[in-house]
Amino acid sequence: MILQAVVTKYIPTNAYFYIDDTTKHGFLIDPGAQADKLRQIVAEKGFVIEKILLTHGHFDHIGAVTELQKAWRAEVCMHENGKAYAENPEWNLSIQTGKGIVLENVTYLPDNAVITLKANAEHKLQLIAVPGHTTDGCTYYSEKDGVAFVGDSVFYESYGRTDMPGGDEETLLNNIAKRIMCLPESTILLPGHDDRTSVEHERRMPWYKLS
Repeated sequence: MILQAVVTKYIPTNAYFYIDDTTKHGFLIDPGAQADKLRQIVAEKGFVIEKILLTHGHFDHIGAVTELQKAWRAEVCMHENGKAYAENPEWNLSIQTGKGIVLENVTYLPDNAVITLKANAEHKLQLIAVPGHTTDGCTYYSEKDGVAFVGDSVFYESYGRTDMPGGDEETLLNNIAKRIMCLPESTILLPGHDDRTSVEHERRMPWYKLS
């Protein structure tokens, strides 16, 4: 089961629940704000969130992490380059909001790490490093369900900004081509903002021909 929840404090952001239908255990991806809203969804649906996964360390994707981490005692995971963002309000951009965010007790994972549920090891995601929007940018891919949670690397008919700390346009476009657009055409891409898309659709877009 995939459930999208749009959370907003400064910027509307897509948080995603990726839940095992059998056990109702699962992952929460990019809880950027509104911890109470996300906790209410979990309570109403009877979910158990084992791990919080971050596609990158910008404030609009990590804003509710600390509160939910404490409430659920859930492990927080991100790419190993994420330390610079998790611990630095200037890099995660939260300094611009007047309230700096610093994450603690984060598990930093390498490229191609496989993240599994304790309740069901068959419910899993592969971390695919996609730097360029940030140095720690990554995608979480499920081959079984044909979905990829792509954060701010790819959007509907577009791609992510590269004008913030650690960003680089050439790096992002190259990594999108090598790490995301090589997935099966039918793969659904679930971005950090706005509407979903697919590998097939984005391969036809003019922006992709830049990569």
